[in-house]
Amino acid sequence: MTRSGTVGHRPGSRYGRLTGTVGSWRAALRIARREALRARGRTALVLTMIALPVLALSFAAVSVDMGELTRAEQIDRRLGAADAELTFVSDTALHQNPWGTDWRPRAGEAVGRNRPGTLAEVTDLLPAGSRASPVRWWTSLTVDTGDRVETFEARALDLADPLARGPGRLLSGRAPAAADEVAPSRAAQRRLGVGHGDRITGGGRTFTVVGTVEFADGLGVVFALHPSAVPPGPVAGPQVTWLVDLPAPPDADLVDRLNRHGVTITAREPVPGAVHPTTPAPDLSSSLSAEQTGNVVLVAGLGLLEVVLLVGPAFAVGVRRRRRDLALVAVAGGDPRHLRRIVLADGVVLGCAGAVTGVVLGVAAALAGRPLVEQYLLQQRMGGYRIWPEALALIAGVAVTAGVLAALAPAWTAARQDVVAGLAGRRTTPPHRRRWLVVGVLLVGGGTAIAATGAARSVPTVLLVGLVLGELGLVCCTPTLLGAIARAGRALPLAPRIAVRDASRNRSSAAPAVSAVLAAVAGSVALGSFLASDEARGTMMYPPPLPPGRV
Repeated sequence: MTRSGTVGHRPGSRYGRLTGTVGSWRAALRIARREALRARGRTALVLTMIALPVLALSFAAVSVDMGELTRAEQIDRRLGAADAELTFVSDTALHQNPWGTDWRPRAGEAVGRNRPGTLAEVTDLLPAGSRASPVRWWTSLTVDTGDRVETFEARALDLADPLARGPGRLLSGRAPAAADEVAPSRAAQRRLGVGHGDRITGGGRTFTVVGTVEFADGLGVVFALHPSAVPPGPVAGPQVTWLVDLPAPPDADLVDRLNRHGVTITAREPVPGAVHPTTPAPDLSSSLSAEQTGNVVLVAGLGLLEVVLLVGPAFAVGVRRRRRDLALVAVAGGDPRHLRRIVLADGVVLGCAGAVTGVVLGVAAALAGRPLVEQYLLQQRMGGYRIWPEALALIAGVAVTAGVLAALAPAWTAARQDVVAGLAGRRTTPPHRRRWLVVGVLLVGGGTAIAATGAARSVPTVLLVGLVLGELGLVCCTPTLLGAIARAGRALPLAPRIAVRDASRNRSSAAPAVSAVLAAVAGSVALGSFLASDEARGTMMYPPPLPPGRV
């Protein structure tokens, strides 16, 4: 018992070691924060190199999350003001799943003339008081642009009817009310250079531009036509749907009646009476295959390696400038573990600051640049405002890891420095062990063989694995290469000889920078060679359908 009445702990006990570790980390983090505020130029450089990739990844993550529509958002965009969507899919009776996304024929039932061919026949299948409007989401419009004839995407629907608009929205003018009227999108107006009142021709027909339309699921060149503008008999076509207004939610009897006529129904909620075996709602998330996931992980690892190699020299320069302060810590009783923690704390502090800065700027850029992404990248409107916190947390964690890894080599160098030389201000270069050269040569040889195997078999994952191993080998060999170049630099003129000698003396800061350049060049050459050889291989294997000179 101590004088205060609490139980004491021996310095060598587990509690004492834990307390000492936490206390040393707390002191190291305070020193790192003070050093970051003192060396503002180096801090700004490190923050920029860490925050830029974090900003880009955060921007992409938030944009992807907003761009992937939920099921509710997809149905709201598809139905608009309607209660349900009917789609003719088969000449036979069928069973559908609750969402109307899948179906199978009914076994044992004869095929009769149950195909609804007109709007009146569709309305007869619905309860009293229902209303339906035909919509053809995918059709085409042929336009003579002056120098050539082009075919563009078009949709046949009645924009004047709120029931049939769905994802369509009239921006200006009026909706097409006749077969010879059309409402192009803004992209279509810019593409053809037309405005309200102008005429466009094509396919032996002439249309008058009466308005401007925007479809949330298609911001490119799209035209809105009146339903009467489609060729004869379009209502019986397989691409025609009906947006309907029901007096009550669909019941099992309505679903069965529609399915008996080869029609599926999609509502805002799962419809009752569906007996298709695949009753669970399909997963709308874009899942990656194992090979694609591996490629993404390997490419991300290459990017992380580049960041670590680029940030490493800044930490090495910081350790060299603080060698006297670190020597004073050693004189005051600090062991090599304390010195390593002080330098690693720089990576933790700057990694956290870069992660926070990059995430905040990336989210702000994604939210502010949403209209540009919608118009020029996705070609469709996004869903709700979301930020995908799980992905942002993972990106921030990778940024902190990059900061710690970049400070790892300088931390080991600081722990091995001569205390007397540090107090005197003398610079001592730690000896470079030959085992790193041996490890580097083995990694380069193994990585080259693996990459060659992946290129020969056209397997990108194997190629990337070999590329990663080869780049790690180059990193291990770089200090020895710098020493060899310095010895060979005696034949160089004065200025390059001094530069080579200085790089050899400061290998802790020069080696990561040279390794970053080596890794970037090696990766670019390897991937470029793979793509060029793959294209050449595809060209050689292409079988021509006709002899040369024939059409």
